[in-house]
Amino acid sequence: MTIRKTPTILVVEDDIENRTAIVKVLESVEYKVLETDNGQQALDILNEENVDIVVTDLRLPVMDGVELLKRAKTLEQDIEIIMITGHGTVEIAVEAIKEGAYDFITKPVKKAQLLRAVEKAAEKQYLSRENRELRQQLNQSGVRRLVYASTEMRNIARMVEQVAPSTATVLITGESGTGKEVIADAIHAASPRRLKPLIKVSCAALPDTLLESELFGYEKGAFTGANARKEGRFELANGGTLFLDEVGEISPAIQVKLLRVLQDGKFERLGGTRTIDADVRILAATNKELHKEVEEKRFREDLFYRLNVINVRIPSLRERKEDVQLLAMHFLKLYSDKNNKAIESFTEEAMLALTSYDWPGNVRELENAIERAVVFTNGKQIPLSVLPQNVSAFAESRHSLTFKIGTPLRELERNAIDITLHHTRGDKNMAARLLGIATRTIYRHLERQGNEDHGIGTEDDASTAANESDTNLQSRI
Repeated sequence: MTIRKTPTILVVEDDIENRTAIVKVLESVEYKVLETDNGQQALDILNEENVDIVVTDLRLPVMDGVELLKRAKTLEQDIEIIMITGHGTVEIAVEAIKEGAYDFITKPVKKAQLLRAVEKAAEKQYLSRENRELRQQLNQSGVRRLVYASTEMRNIARMVEQVAPSTATVLITGESGTGKEVIADAIHAASPRRLKPLIKVSCAALPDTLLESELFGYEKGAFTGANARKEGRFELANGGTLFLDEVGEISPAIQVKLLRVLQDGKFERLGGTRTIDADVRILAATNKELHKEVEEKRFREDLFYRLNVINVRIPSLRERKEDVQLLAMHFLKLYSDKNNKAIESFTEEAMLALTSYDWPGNVRELENAIERAVVFTNGKQIPLSVLPQNVSAFAESRHSLTFKIGTPLRELERNAIDITLHHTRGDKNMAARLLGIATRTIYRHLERQGNEDHGIGTEDDASTAANESDTNLQSRI
């Protein structure tokens, strides 16, 4: 929430008696006041101080009030300018309003008129800055905060944009650690309810009795220890969104009560008789296959259909390997900043290990691995040695090349290049550096491969290209 501060006001008036009187009035209501007698000094002050409002005479030495207005606006768009004008210059003051001045007051300046103009200017500036901060928060939230490069996640981002403006219940499914809560955050942040609360409940973390009271609240005396009335999460989320994480874990008894809220939009607190309306949008998430839970009679079919109005399935990280590098860089920046470190990137070997590993724990496992690596890295790059052992060991096993004794060197070269290109996702420069060969050798290999696929080229052509890199490749295989 934006905390409203007392504005700082700069008074620009060459008549010392008028300036002193204006400063005295403003200071009497505890505004912070700066003062000067000319426009050029006013600009110097604006360059050095955080000024919110300028109260300036229209006629000034060195630089008049209109010119000061124009230059002040180039320094700070949000600054508000109030013009002081004599009766003969009212038309000029009106023109100044068109140039961006907030208001003008005529001489002789009256206390009530001055304070009213300043108060309104301060209110306008406060609202303007608050709206800008909210826009910035929203721009950093929702779909724009999703980190992805894969087609699968691009499609999910588009779906989020489509479903967010609606009131439909959304069921977010996927393995643990795939980022279901991030999707829920994105839907809420892009919805008309974004300025209202997003309340989250971990259904798996609470026993039945506690979960029921957390969701629906309770009245005083509803059970032993209920010494006062407590509002539940549905009430706290009124007008906003309620996110039910791991909804597949709730018991049949709670399922019945949740179904009623979804059907009727009404509930009662534990121990209460008054029916309460629930103006809440429901987002739910689970790593279970709820349709199988329905078949096994562990989850109500009618509740499943109420929750599954729109289904968003988040693919595992092994299904969207294209996202690993981007996510790794995202977490690197996040945890480098948190730990006050200036780590810029990963070594090629470390990035190759990250993109090769299957990440059974999904994005959560990747995030934890990067956070750990940041803690143990002292240089500018994260090396392979600080990655978790299972990640580096997996990469080494995937990158090792086995062959039968007597396999022609040409075939070994072909396999080595193909495997390396596969793990660098086609990055020929990186593959060449890892193999210790020239990039042109990679291009010759691909060209030769294309020719062979089309039945052109000769044995001598292939042998010549292979011989050029024999020495370097032997040290790598």
